[in-house]
Amino acid sequence: MATEHDQSGDCPDDLESVEEEETGQEIANKVLEFPNVFAAIQSQRNAEMLALLPPSVKRRIKALKKLQLEVTHIEAKFYKEVHDLECKYHNLYVPLYEKRNLVVNGKYEPTDEESQWPSDEEEELPAALKEKIKLEEEKEKTEPKNEHGVPDFWLTIFRNVGLLAEMVQPHDVPILKHLTDIKTICKEEPMGFTLEFYFSPNEYFTNTVLTKEYEMKCTPEEDDPFSFEGPEIYKCTGCTINWNKGKNVTLKTVKKKQKHKSRGVVRTITKTVQNDSFFNFFSPPTIPEDTKEEDVDEDLRNLLTTDFEIGHYIRERIIPRAVLFFTGEGCEDEEDFEEEEEEEDDDDEEVDSDCKESTKINKDQNCKQQ
Repeated sequence: MATEHDQSGDCPDDLESVEEEETGQEIANKVLEFPNVFAAIQSQRNAEMLALLPPSVKRRIKALKKLQLEVTHIEAKFYKEVHDLECKYHNLYVPLYEKRNLVVNGKYEPTDEESQWPSDEEEELPAALKEKIKLEEEKEKTEPKNEHGVPDFWLTIFRNVGLLAEMVQPHDVPILKHLTDIKTICKEEPMGFTLEFYFSPNEYFTNTVLTKEYEMKCTPEEDDPFSFEGPEIYKCTGCTINWNKGKNVTLKTVKKKQKHKSRGVVRTITKTVQNDSFFNFFSPPTIPEDTKEEDVDEDLRNLLTTDFEIGHYIRERIIPRAVLFFTGEGCEDEEDFEEEEEEEDDDDEEVDSDCKESTKINKDQNCKQQ
């Protein structure tokens, strides 16, 4: 039987452990608060410095700010013309993307000349695998397969790209096997772009095309013009998916038992809730147009930011370099970046765990602010 002195929390070791935890927490708080405190102090110093300037100098600074505003508006015009130029050259890419689509879906067979490309990576394969490839090639000459195009081209890309792979659930895979192409429609006025996802006939929905439209703005804010850094996505609109009965993978039915308080009778109710799925991508959250930026919920803002990043990445990287993401070559830069991050973490092994976690949180916050 434990005595008073044997009870948990009364021994010196327990007290010492608590003190260490509190000290670690204090350090963590200081790490988190330091950048904010420093920024506040620096801002106060700047305000005091400007307040003490002679009136004639203040007048000149105001003139400089007015010049800076003109620079900002010229910069906005520059970015607008860059976007127009991107749209112009996008029209030159379209015929090449169309031909890619024909090859991928087996509607065009490349000639021997069109198929000439060095296969250096095959030289590094094990001898046994090389022999197997050779046998398969000989077999295909005598027994041609009915396989056309490049099977699972876009599904493989989704699996290879980490940003998209996280969104794809097992129940999405059979649907994405029907994805035949992804196109971009570039819009000059109003500035923006639309992503079009093309699907072959399937048992899941009747749509042949699913769309996601992104609107961009390239105008400095009136109340904060110097925060302008170029065009930014500020709004996106999905589309309605016409799901066949019982095939909507974005919803799931859950059963829940309820017990009556007084009678003790138990009943089972069914409820339809949202299900994780890539196809939620076409039903983005919306913000009323009259809502002020500071009134937007932080979680909602983060969801929209992620959505904008995905849309931008599909337009800027995946569609133009699709074959490289299919082979995995387009993912190499991302893998190298992740390895560098891991090496950096290894160098900090001796740092107190509480401090490391707090520093990580602080870095994440800074990234979000950027």
